[in-house]
Amino acid sequence: MELYESQPAGIVATQSRHALARSGDLLEETLELLRAHPDGISEYQLIQALKAQGSPHISQQPLTDKLVLFQTHFKVFNALYRLRDRLRAERAHELMINPLCILLQPYSPTHEEALSRQDPLREYYLDLGQLEETTEEDVENLLSSYWVRNEGGAEKREALVVFGLDRLEHPLTLPIIKHRYRQLVAEHHPDRGGSTEQLQAINQAMEILQRYYGPAASSKSL
Repeated sequence: MELYESQPAGIVATQSRHALARSGDLLEETLELLRAHPDGISEYQLIQALKAQGSPHISQQPLTDKLVLFQTHFKVFNALYRLRDRLRAERAHELMINPLCILLQPYSPTHEEALSRQDPLREYYLDLGQLEETTEEDVENLLSSYWVRNEGGAEKREALVVFGLDRLEHPLTLPIIKHRYRQLVAEHHPDRGGSTEQLQAINQAMEILQRYYGPAASSKSL
């Protein structure tokens, strides 16, 4: 059954929490995909791959729903941090966790220092109470404080580079971004000789930029 189908947010999060607590399947699915992408994979691509193979842990609803976006992101990062702990304990691999590049790396004894180092992000994503207790209003506040007030950081800059909009001298607006998106899709579509990988990168960049320049972001910045 689809976890998010027509159910209140609290019930959805509780079901998600129980599913994560009782099953290691998402870890195995994630590890298999990481092994299939030795050069790394972005969070967006990982989520899409999990959706494509019908993972029961990932909602099929669009990520434009902010609460679904948060819950999906949280579950994926919860799995990644648990997987990293397991790989470190087995001395099998080191796992680099970044929204733009998730990458399996060779294990090195130097990574043992990280086992005892405090990691606030790890603690956050391993706390399943965050998944259960975060409401849609909380997500809106997170988006406002992180994506708008901090202007996005590396994620936003990388998306602007993909679009070739990182050096504009005039203010950037959503219509400008959409116009550039249509140009790039037409240029890089596989039916016109482009590559699927480049088209995926363009779509990912568009999703990221919509978070910062869409109507909700604009209203929060006023």
